[in-house]
Amino acid sequence: MNYRMIFSILGRIMHVVAALLLLPLAVALLYREDTILAFLLPIGVLMLLGTLLSRLEPRHNRTYYARDGFITVALAWILISLFGALPFWLSGEIPSFVDSFFETVSGFTTTGASILTDVEALSHGMLFWRSFTHWVGGMGVLVFVLAVMPKSEGNSMHLMRAEVPGPTVGKLVSQIRLTARILYGIYIAMTALEVLLLCLGGMPVFDSLVNAFGTAGTGGFAIKNASIGFYNSAYVDGVITVFMILFGINFNVFYFLIAGSFLRALRSEELHWYLGIIAVSIAAITLNIGHLYDNLLQAFRYASFQVASIITTTGFATADYTAWPEFSQGILLLLMFFGACAGSTGGGLKTARLVIMVKSGLAQIRHLFQPRSVVAVKFEGKRVEESSLNSIHTFFIVYMMLFSGSVLLLSLDHFDFATTFSAVAACINNIGPGIGLVGPTGNYSIFSDAGKLLLSFNMLAGRLEIFPILMLFLPPVWKRK
Repeated sequence: MNYRMIFSILGRIMHVVAALLLLPLAVALLYREDTILAFLLPIGVLMLLGTLLSRLEPRHNRTYYARDGFITVALAWILISLFGALPFWLSGEIPSFVDSFFETVSGFTTTGASILTDVEALSHGMLFWRSFTHWVGGMGVLVFVLAVMPKSEGNSMHLMRAEVPGPTVGKLVSQIRLTARILYGIYIAMTALEVLLLCLGGMPVFDSLVNAFGTAGTGGFAIKNASIGFYNSAYVDGVITVFMILFGINFNVFYFLIAGSFLRALRSEELHWYLGIIAVSIAAITLNIGHLYDNLLQAFRYASFQVASIITTTGFATADYTAWPEFSQGILLLLMFFGACAGSTGGGLKTARLVIMVKSGLAQIRHLFQPRSVVAVKFEGKRVEESSLNSIHTFFIVYMMLFSGSVLLLSLDHFDFATTFSAVAACINNIGPGIGLVGPTGNYSIFSDAGKLLLSFNMLAGRLEIFPILMLFLPPVWKRK
């Protein structure tokens, strides 16, 4: 374990977070709010600590192993959440530090679970910071650092593998730094386009910007108590629905489209499954809730928005889906586990991982009937190696163990099973709203501080694909050799 290297990288990350805090500070100054000091103090502390840690960078031993990357990413996300919570707490707008930490973790992990009962009471600066954490966390804090503060390619790849969601990660081009810049270039362009389209629909500029942050990061922090339903606009619903689906697609697909490799982009098997699941879910829910609305077109509008919101793990709402029939709620609950595509800003188990597991299961069943046959599992036209299958199965087992244990522990808060189960599902899959008391009209303020910290752990574990966070608790990992 190269501690000096890890600390120096954490120092640079602190500098980046301090720079990011300048944006909500500017918003607070623009609106002449009294929260300026709440941003200045964390900026000062981050700059001081960041400078001290950056000086620890070793001159000679710059060896950086995969485990160093996992530990760096896990510690970085905990640190940015702790420091990112300070503005909420220091301003007094969220008086409890545990609540501030929960809200910030929810922001950076793009979960969108909130403890706020009246989000409209927050100042513009705090609303901006709250939604901006979605945008930063969506693509990844470390990916941003790689884009603007390049280091050696080996170190960068370890960091990127530990942070980018999905079963695999690779370089789009030969240099990791350039890959990170391409990803952020696509990300910024898509965000800007959504802001423009929302403004054209009559949404105020500030609202358009922060709602685009929530969509791009597939986070779902709304700035209105009624979420996106506040705007009561079919146009707004349509724009956000389309962009939620787009941000749930593997960013490699967009890169191939930009590079002119249209066939390569459109041949993506994961994309076909992802869009197919969305289409079938929308059709099923539309027919099931049709009697609740004036016509099927209106039912389609709300069904498509909510399906896109849940499968991409965004968490915006335009309707109280807990009032829908159980069949529709059941579909949405399943979609909470499906998640978006690997390599997107979405959470969940990921479409690629689920498709591979299903194919692996079918291959095993076929092998039972034909013991002498060799049945290969193929995905994206290639054979999935046994090591990859083992990794996916191991991930799923650990995921289910963490999920089950969390449900058991959270049940100590004595809420009904639907609330407890869906709260854990919504947090570990980075969705936000669940069903029951944590549905689109509820929030997470009902849980104890211990429960909120448990759910914060779930959010971090889910965003980082579990293993980086769990590695913090393994003593052998911390040994120097």
